[in-house]
Amino acid sequence: MQYPHWTMHPVLPVFFILLAVVVFVQCVYFSLVFVRLVFFKQYQNTILTPPSVSIVVCARNELANLQELLPLLIGQDYSDFDIIIAIDRSSDGSNEYIKSLSSNNKKIKYIEIDKDFRHVTPKKYALTAAIRSSDKEIILLSDADCRPASGQWLRLMANRLSTQKQIVLGFSPYYAESGFLNRLIRFETFYVAVQYLSFSLAGRPYMGVGRNLMYRRELFIENKGFYTHLSVMGGDDDLLMNEIATPQNTTICIDPNSFCYSIPKQTWADWFIQKKRHLSVGKHYKTSNKLMLGTLSASHILSWALLGCFTVAGLVNYSISKNILSLGLIIFFIPRFLQWLILILANRKLGDTVGWYAVPFIDLVLVLYYVFMAGVMWVNRKTKISWQ
Repeated sequence: MQYPHWTMHPVLPVFFILLAVVVFVQCVYFSLVFVRLVFFKQYQNTILTPPSVSIVVCARNELANLQELLPLLIGQDYSDFDIIIAIDRSSDGSNEYIKSLSSNNKKIKYIEIDKDFRHVTPKKYALTAAIRSSDKEIILLSDADCRPASGQWLRLMANRLSTQKQIVLGFSPYYAESGFLNRLIRFETFYVAVQYLSFSLAGRPYMGVGRNLMYRRELFIENKGFYTHLSVMGGDDDLLMNEIATPQNTTICIDPNSFCYSIPKQTWADWFIQKKRHLSVGKHYKTSNKLMLGTLSASHILSWALLGCFTVAGLVNYSISKNILSLGLIIFFIPRFLQWLILILANRKLGDTVGWYAVPFIDLVLVLYYVFMAGVMWVNRKTKISWQ
């Protein structure tokens, strides 16, 4: 059946209205929230007496990583700090290595954990034990498979603290390697960082990344640590921040020398397991945060889906395809170019950790990733997820 004009089609006008709405929603997020990261000017607070800091790392069978990481931590240019390693049920010689190292270096302390507990997940127990054992003012978290970008990492993170700012959200990109999986990992990590850093600047902090995260020990103790989500696997970083981070007490640090690089997963299976663990905690976020992030993801998915819908409809009905394609592409791509530009500039702000030229392509790939992982999480919603 032919229609005299595409506006008389029973479905296509609805597609255009929906597309305009979801594109508008995305433009609001990018122009009012994400652009804040692009124009953010980092400054260092003047601290007469640098606070004492404990670098806390939990490790389970991470001997090789600890052998690489610890010299980098010991070499941090800072006056008052120690390193607390929580060795969790390890059998690879980590215990002996840390004992030997600590006997020759007073900065290194360790806690041995030889069993798990039913009421609390292993990593949260290890973290809690390490944090409670510290006698320092500040806790700086990282993982065994992370590497500080420089010897200034600790100092730059600590200099973002002030009387009001008790939490510092850092950035932890992944090392660049060959292959599509690595590019996807790096871009998804970059896009998540753009979100939590930008929302923090907009006064809506909702998460942090435990590979590079600093907060006052007193704040952790006063809020009873992980008490409200002890049995939830994961969330030792984002769920904690979701509870205690506020516009008043949270700031960010994006100096490239303060980055903490991570070793990426090498196989799709390992990455898949990691992402399931990370995504499984999202349902425990505050309702306002779930609505905020859900609206962003839904608008992202729907914009591409609707573009595909009216394009197919236009091609099927050739008489209206020219009008549909021209108007639809204008509605979709003009705002999209603005969004891509903001992401490219944000990428520059975050040390060019991903190739700017890949932004449009990975933008579409992320849509497929969101849809796929949403289906996986729904199907496996009752599956138990473990740490390592």
